[in-house]
Amino acid sequence: MALAAADRATVRALWKKMGSNVGVYATEALERMFLGFPSTTTYFLHLDLSLGSTQVKAHGQKVADALTLAVEHLEDLPRALSALRHRHVRELRVDPASFQLLGHCLLVTPARHFPGDFSPTLHASLVKFLSHVISALASDCR
Repeated sequence: MALAAADRATVRALWKKMGSNVGVYATEALERMFLGFPSTTTYFLHLDLSLGSTQVKAHGQKVADALTLAVEHLEDLPRALSALRHRHVRELRVDPASFQLLGHCLLVTPARHFPGDFSPTLHASLVKFLSHVISALASDCR
């Protein structure tokens, strides 16, 4: 099921507001996930996971790029994210629960940075968007 037009518009407006800082916010979300859910670090043992590390920033930018791709292709997330899904599910064998945990952290981060804008409507739209992204990424796990 695709996102409703109002949800798509709300998510796109948030992305526009975040602008060139999407990578910064995605990095913060990763750092939150690593600190709050240490089991997720299992997939990153080869990286320096300290706060502010260049390796976490680089991966945060990859997350940001993937989410931006998703925002640009809201009408067909499974197709847009197919290569990413294949890599994470088939090659890296990421536990789908980790997508949920990152999704939670991706929700908390803009709420912290944009408290005046983080209305119940924005919250709901972002939850729906992240749920669709997670579903598209984890669909091969079923």
